[in-house]
Amino acid sequence: MPPSSEPTEGFWRRLIHDRRHGPLPALLVVMTATTGIVDAVSILSLGRVFVANMTGNVVFVGFALAGAKGFSLAASLFALGGFLLGAVGAGAALRTFELNRAELTRNGVAVELGLLTLGLVLAVFAGVPVPAAYADAIALALATALGLQNSFVRRLSVPDLTTTVLTMTLTGIAADTPNGDPTVIGRRILAVLAMLVGAGCGALLVLHESPAAALGLSVLLMSAVLLAACVAANDEAEWQK
Repeated sequence: MPPSSEPTEGFWRRLIHDRRHGPLPALLVVMTATTGIVDAVSILSLGRVFVANMTGNVVFVGFALAGAKGFSLAASLFALGGFLLGAVGAGAALRTFELNRAELTRNGVAVELGLLTLGLVLAVFAGVPVPAAYADAIALALATALGLQNSFVRRLSVPDLTTTVLTMTLTGIAADTPNGDPTVIGRRILAVLAMLVGAGCGALLVLHESPAAALGLSVLLMSAVLLAACVAANDEAEWQK
């Protein structure tokens, strides 16, 4: 291998796996793509509601209260309530149990996967189009999953990979690119691309197949994340502390 290829190889490896955070960057990138899929389902089939981005969801509540057509106040409120429920539950668990980062990832993803699977089951029974009652229940399940995800990802403290919000990530790309660390900038760009690809794939499945098909993809991706997290939790490493 030519000597000049070594720095490039190191750069690409550091984007998804480094000494400080281990495999967490790679897992969080997949979770970011999953977020894009789930929000595609919620916005396109549940009454224009966000289940991951609560800033947008609060805005949608305001639209619904103002009488704007096409926005479901009930679904938005269920999503807000579910998100807070997931965050509160995760926060209580984090205060109760002393878990290293690998165990935290494994347990958090396992519970989130259960909630996403519940949303998938509800979507299968709901059919197309999704009736309002089912839409509220699905929004509740999905938002609870994403509230939980936000809490444990926040505790993992991997910079630039929040998995749900890209505002500061995009700000960092624009503000720091001229003199920033290439690995940091690359990881930010990877997060944006993951969300974009996830949202696009989710939208295609919702529009051409069904919301259940898109949620099925999200469950598949999170199952892969859980498997990787279980493997990582079995090996002691510095990044787990």
